[in-house]
Amino acid sequence: MKYITRTVWILSIVSLLTDTASEMLYPILPIYLESIGFSILLIGILEGVAEATAGLSKGYFGKLSDSTAKRVPFVQLGYAFSAISKPMMAIFIYPLWIFFARTLDRFGKGIRTGARDALLSDEATLKSKGKVFGFHRSMDTFGAVLGPSLALIYLYFYPQNYTSLFFIAFIPGLFAVFASLYLKDKNNNRPQIKTKTPFFSFLKYWKESPVAYRKLLIGLLLFTLFNSSDVFLLLKAKESGLEDTMVIGAYIFYNLIYALFAFPVGILADKLGLKTIFIFGLFLFTVVYFGMSVCFNLYIILGMFFLYGIYAAATEGISKAWISTISQKKDTATAIGTYAGLQSICTMTASTLTGLLWYQFGAAVALMTSAVASFIVLVYFFTIPKPTTEKY
Repeated sequence: MKYITRTVWILSIVSLLTDTASEMLYPILPIYLESIGFSILLIGILEGVAEATAGLSKGYFGKLSDSTAKRVPFVQLGYAFSAISKPMMAIFIYPLWIFFARTLDRFGKGIRTGARDALLSDEATLKSKGKVFGFHRSMDTFGAVLGPSLALIYLYFYPQNYTSLFFIAFIPGLFAVFASLYLKDKNNNRPQIKTKTPFFSFLKYWKESPVAYRKLLIGLLLFTLFNSSDVFLLLKAKESGLEDTMVIGAYIFYNLIYALFAFPVGILADKLGLKTIFIFGLFLFTVVYFGMSVCFNLYIILGMFFLYGIYAAATEGISKAWISTISQKKDTATAIGTYAGLQSICTMTASTLTGLLWYQFGAAVALMTSAVASFIVLVYFFTIPKPTTEKY
């Protein structure tokens, strides 16, 4: 595995540790917030503000990373913010401080995303993009398996002891920060662009970007508009008769499949083409949402979560690898950051739309709408030519 360099290993370990910390709190965060007096409405506003902060900052800090020709400082600062936000949510229980701590966590994600993915891209060749991004996604997603599993074990022995879990989650987050200190920026001859970088300056990249990038981004964002939160699939599983522990188990199972398949699928993408694998992933998404909209059988639902894990492996890392092949090296963080930022906003819209459809017409209509929309987007992707810079 010579293409998995020292930098890729460090970034992957840092992501594994950080995701373990974050996902340890994911299942219990709404319960904890309710226990300290947050209403459902306030929780929704909190998550909306946090995700909007993450979304908008991804584009800005991606642009700033390219402008300063630096990657590592953004990665280190971003992971540090996410780490310190964990104990803050347990120490400060007043709503304003909770908003600050949760937003700090998402702000950290916004700071690091573009620079981190640009670092990964710099470590890959045109023939190893899928492998590198796939390996990183695999390690990152193992954290989404370890985190909830550790939380379940802890809460089994110490039920409702949520506060301590925030301090425990700080430990892997702190190790992630220490590991990031071993990262180093490569010596490069790219000059720093000594100009002011307005917060929305990354949006100008849309006009300057290659036509292939714009066509790809249109497809990715159209798909995101109908790709709502995974919470809706979990709610459908619950509605189909699964008990709470089984629902959490299904979430862990999905992440395990995602983690196991991300790297092999990345290897396959380098052989068959990033576009081919991504379209295959969209096909699986269509199958899953169609299946979940009409099925109530336990085994079929688990089968859908299995396919959903492979879908994630075939799209999330692959999309970033694809973007990195059609953008200039000096603009990689901006290109990925712009996509990630707009994606976050579209994700919020998608969840709102799905929620409204679910409320008005039921789960079947909401999920079927996503299935039909994803199939239409799949057809659109057939019209996008393979990147000419790739060697297939």
